[in-house]
Amino acid sequence: MASCSGCTPDGSVAKATLLGGENQWAAQNKKIAKVLAQIRYKILVTSGKGGVGKSSVTVNLAVALASKGYKVGILDCDIHGPSIPTLLKLNGEITADAHGLIPAKARDNLYVVSMDALMAEKDTPVLWRGTKKGQAIREFLSDVQWGSLDYLVIDSPPGTGDEPMTVLESIPEALCVVVTTPQEVSLADVRKTVNFLAQVHANNLGIVENMSGLTCPYCHQEIDLFKKGGGEKLAREHGLTFLGAIPLDPASVVASDQGVPVVELTVDSPAKNAFNTLAQNIIHASENSLEILAQMAHRS
Repeated sequence: MASCSGCTPDGSVAKATLLGGENQWAAQNKKIAKVLAQIRYKILVTSGKGGVGKSSVTVNLAVALASKGYKVGILDCDIHGPSIPTLLKLNGEITADAHGLIPAKARDNLYVVSMDALMAEKDTPVLWRGTKKGQAIREFLSDVQWGSLDYLVIDSPPGTGDEPMTVLESIPEALCVVVTTPQEVSLADVRKTVNFLAQVHANNLGIVENMSGLTCPYCHQEIDLFKKGGGEKLAREHGLTFLGAIPLDPASVVASDQGVPVVELTVDSPAKNAFNTLAQNIIHASENSLEILAQMAHRS
């Protein structure tokens, strides 16, 4: 079939069409590379299934890392349903100067960019097709003044479409964290994500099982409300690292509605302890990733 004027012969959208010419595309690639060179680890939190708690994992992971003294950025790539600002009760606005966008400061050592923070009216829907969403993500990567970061944690919408593909194309060294819940209905979709990451040769850091059991706040016995162990089994099946299990916790629900990540609660809770363990596991996995070690050796 003949391709249209906006497509390459293989049917994909022409890069020249997206940004008005090959020179602009190449120039933006150089800007992205310059920005990313100042960021040590880029973590993409993804899943094939909606409603598994990717944003909650992103926020609590990022806050836990920041509390350990790491300088952390959160890039919310969910264009249509961004929830990071709500989960962090983010009041600071994203500003701009002659050099680009300045991310909002959410906490000490923690900075955020989200489409939600750029909207004048928070309830206004974003009516964008794939091309424009991809362009927005590339602009977040090229034009935001992240500065020097230890971790950039990227919250991706579910699936294997435009947003995760744009991130992985722009950040080939991204380390992917796949989130699932224990039920088979979630695992079936997450298997597609695992296979997608393998097909595009992405670096899969491992799997997180969210909503993994429930500790009764009264008797403190564990209840397998949504089953348990499916994520760990999936990791074994694919030879991946199991990064941890996050239990359902009533404290998490109350804290999230108040814009307080559960890891910031002053009292211990099963979810708080699990997220802190997850952060430590991701630190270890990132620092020992063969792909990252090979890239660092190449740069030196």
